[in-house]
Amino acid sequence: MFTSCQTAMWELFVLLLSCHVASPVMHSMKYVYTASTEVPNFPDFVAVVFVDGIQTEHYDSNTKRAVPTQVWMNQVTADDPEYWKRQTLYWEGQEQYGRVNIETLKERFNQTGGIHVIQVLNGCEWDDETGDVNGFGLISYEGEDILILDMKAQRWIATKPELLESQHKWNNDTGWLEFMEHRLTQECPVRLKNSLNYGKSYLQKIDRPLLSLLQKTPLSPVTCHATGFYPGKAVIFWSRDGEDLHEDVDRSQLLQNHDNTFQMSVDLDLSLVKPDDWPRYECVFQLSGVEDDIVIKLDPAVIKTNWGNVPTLLVTLSAVVTLAIVFIAVTGILVYKKKKGERLKLIAIVLPPVTCTVPVKDKI
Repeated sequence: MFTSCQTAMWELFVLLLSCHVASPVMHSMKYVYTASTEVPNFPDFVAVVFVDGIQTEHYDSNTKRAVPTQVWMNQVTADDPEYWKRQTLYWEGQEQYGRVNIETLKERFNQTGGIHVIQVLNGCEWDDETGDVNGFGLISYEGEDILILDMKAQRWIATKPELLESQHKWNNDTGWLEFMEHRLTQECPVRLKNSLNYGKSYLQKIDRPLLSLLQKTPLSPVTCHATGFYPGKAVIFWSRDGEDLHEDVDRSQLLQNHDNTFQMSVDLDLSLVKPDDWPRYECVFQLSGVEDDIVIKLDPAVIKTNWGNVPTLLVTLSAVVTLAIVFIAVTGILVYKKKKGERLKLIAIVLPPVTCTVPVKDKI
């Protein structure tokens, strides 16, 4: 089980992965590392590589080795026997930069000891239809973006005044910007295409989702939940009379399951839907590579809940209330008669029990 600190770390780590979501014709490769201080039972440095949202490589400060996380990534050794050795050396270097940069940022933000986290994301996207390539870079500290790379303009943008010094430093280093452009728009796409080729049978598979309607309480929104689908290039929405709804709905982020499939959901506020209009609403799920939409209509008969069977519960509660009224009435009569001087035998009324189930160049 994760501690609260570890859970927070992974939440921050996953947050970065939601950036740069690929469009239906885009493939992506993302290099992500997290460096931290004083997080108990958690490596000081963790690095991963993702191809189309699937983790393909892992390195951390405990193991000190870059290793494949997918069987098909072992094929890279046949084409490049020194690949994993080079990756290990690369991540070892980034590990050192990560530690230095945390100390630098603590000074910039006037911080002392305790838990601090820096995250670096860079990579590329490749459109397999048009051939267009885009590189991206992002640095976050304590869960907030602090430096963003605009690859097309070849410049870094600081979001905090404390990082303006780094912005000016990097933007004035044309050699560094040219290196980043080469790495992200030329080297990265080649590695991406190679990885796509290695994992072709896996990455091009199509798994249809399990689509369900869920509701927590009678007053809660109805959630249309899709899970178990692959690839992660999908959209889910509510429609009324065939028209997409943009108001009174709340969409969740795309999340990855433990088996590398995905899940997502969209909520519909029922307080604004008249009971007679329910048949006009339906949840629509569209998956890349699947021509037909997957649709489920808004129908109370198919909604799954965790608040029990309302009619049965109401009947049970009504029975309890009725018995309570009878008990009170009988007790009142007995008290009244006793006051009148009548001798009464003690009457014990026992109610049956009722149960209700309710990559940075140098110092920042």
